Amino acid sequence: MAKLPTINSRKQACLRPRGKPVMFQTWTDLAFLHWEFEADEIAATLPPGLHVDTHEGKAYVGLVPFYMRNIRLKGLPMIPGNTNFLEMNVRTYVHDTEGRPGVWFYSLDATNSLACVVAQAKYHLPYYHAKISAQREADWIDYRCQPKRGDSRYESRVRYQGDGNDVSGAPGSLEYFLAERYLLFAWQEKRKRLFTGRVHHTPYRLETAEVNEYRTGAMTWCGFDVDGRPPDQAHFSKGVNVDIFSLKPAE
Repeated sequence: MAKLPTINSRKQACLRPRGKPVMFQTWTDLAFLHWEFEADEIAATLPPGLHVDTHEGKAYVGLVPFYMRNIRLKGLPMIPGNTNFLEMNVRTYVHDTEGRPGVWFYSLDATNSLACVVAQAKYHLPYYHAKISAQREADWIDYRCQPKRGDSRYESRVRYQGDGNDVSGAPGSLEYFLAERYLLFAWQEKRKRLFTGRVHHTPYRLETAEVNEYRTGAMTWCGFDVDGRPPDQAHFSKGVNVDIFSLKPAE
């Protein structure tokens, strides 16, 4: 039987891992939009070894648009044309049999085709090349994602801004549960094996997000049609600097 995450295990997951990072990134202007789903519905989509992580009995699927900035490999300079791009991901929250909390990605749409190829090959993550734009109008960000899947139903649009009020949560809070995720899980289909990857950054400073436009085609493509209903939770962060560590087989 799988162990459940505890407050202590959630705190432990936030600590800097041993070893040296292999990559550095900056994530900025993130919107964290979350919808509640039945845990059983999410569980049916997960690979062996992963279990739905819940907060007070509720399970969530998130849509997260943001800017990727200042990308470079350890020991190398930034590569012109590949250091900045846009990304939108669809994710849920899981834990393994040892109770380690993390994140499971259903899709990661990005404007950088090289990053998509590398992430698929090296990190076994479902990256897809997409056409994405992000227009700024004062503090508002109009974020549009058109995946190259040949179907307009899967287009996404989110127009959002932060309200300036700090709502960052302590361990045990819903805000902490949704945002503070430092362990990712990836599945290699060829070997039928689960892998883990660690990231490290300072905790997010979260604000409540105001959202006045949304189209959630990316969620639909991943099998989670929210049927036009607004997100149950909406947060914004100006961003964090991130250290990326190498992928490893799950223990």
